Amino acid sequence: MHKWIPLPRVEGTASRQAHADLPDGTYERELGKEGFFGPATHMYHTHPPTGWTGWDGPLKPRAFDLTKINAEDPSPWDAAEVMHNAHVRLRFWRAPKRMDHLARNADGDELIFVHEGRGDLFCDYGRLPFRAGDYIMLPRSTMWRIECAEPVTALLIEASNSSYMLPEKGMLGPHAVFDAAVLDVPRIDDAFRAQQGETEWPVRIKRRNAVSTVTYPFNPLDAVGWHGDLVPVRLNVEDIRPLMSHRYHLPPSAHTTFIADRFVVCTFAPRPFETDPGALKVPFFHNNDDYDEVLFYHAGEFFSRDNIHPGMMTFHPCGFTHGPHPKALKNAFAPKKAATDEYAVMLDTRDALEVGDLPPGVEWQDYVDSWRSPADAAE
Repeated sequence: MHKWIPLPRVEGTASRQAHADLPDGTYERELGKEGFFGPATHMYHTHPPTGWTGWDGPLKPRAFDLTKINAEDPSPWDAAEVMHNAHVRLRFWRAPKRMDHLARNADGDELIFVHEGRGDLFCDYGRLPFRAGDYIMLPRSTMWRIECAEPVTALLIEASNSSYMLPEKGMLGPHAVFDAAVLDVPRIDDAFRAQQGETEWPVRIKRRNAVSTVTYPFNPLDAVGWHGDLVPVRLNVEDIRPLMSHRYHLPPSAHTTFIADRFVVCTFAPRPFETDPGALKVPFFHNNDDYDEVLFYHAGEFFSRDNIHPGMMTFHPCGFTHGPHPKALKNAFAPKKAATDEYAVMLDTRDALEVGDLPPGVEWQDYVDSWRSPADAAE
């Protein structure tokens, strides 16, 4: 248990309630510990905390257009590695129409987020149809392959040496955000039985990020039944019912979907904007000084970011203040519409991420300047 230093104080001109009723002419900045779960202070500034005019050094915010990764990879282990640390690996995969082998991740649970396309996933447990917007959680060492009915692109999120679990929902109760009843599991159905047979199948097993191939003279997906509570699950973003408060802008932690060792996966889904006139309607400026933040933009209009389209990813390392872009800031208290319409996947990682070796042109080099006002950018 943490023994934080309890010292709440108020100094100078400040709001009594975080993210609401800001003093006239001020911009709020949250300095927080432990990814919005620890102690925090809210400061009130006379200038936007992202009003920099220059940046030198490796800590800068970065953005990547993953739609420019055009190569189709026969195996998920061949997919481009976007970011990684000791506890998580992110890959972006353009899948083949039909995998000619089975994959098996012995390094940790695998979370597949289907960005585009649809098809069937075959695994030890049976067949699981999938479509865009699906999360598919595969327990460590599950054997699997996919067959695509439409071209598939997916974000692969490996929980290295750990397991995916659901967050505690506390006073909200177990059915909030999504009911476990909406989680689908593979079925041993006619299509699963039809793909069984005595033809040769290789299994590509990843362990310590190296791949070994084991070849069977039959299809090892030959189960006739199973029972237990260790099983792949599927969750679509449309089944997520996000928390919201009409008087208070909730932090990203309120949208946590899965947790693993030293990182969390959150989902931003459409929700009404706050209606209280004094409440912020956009993400607040903040220092997340214990976590790196990654956002993958799946669908819709991303109201707090300019020049971002589906299939892009932003990366904000911990150590600097970030928040809404200038256009969104103009609508901080008076949004142009009643609700958001974005879907995005966020990762907060407790340990620093390394960016992978990506193809030329994937990174948006000028992203660091996107917080500058048009007048500043013209200088």
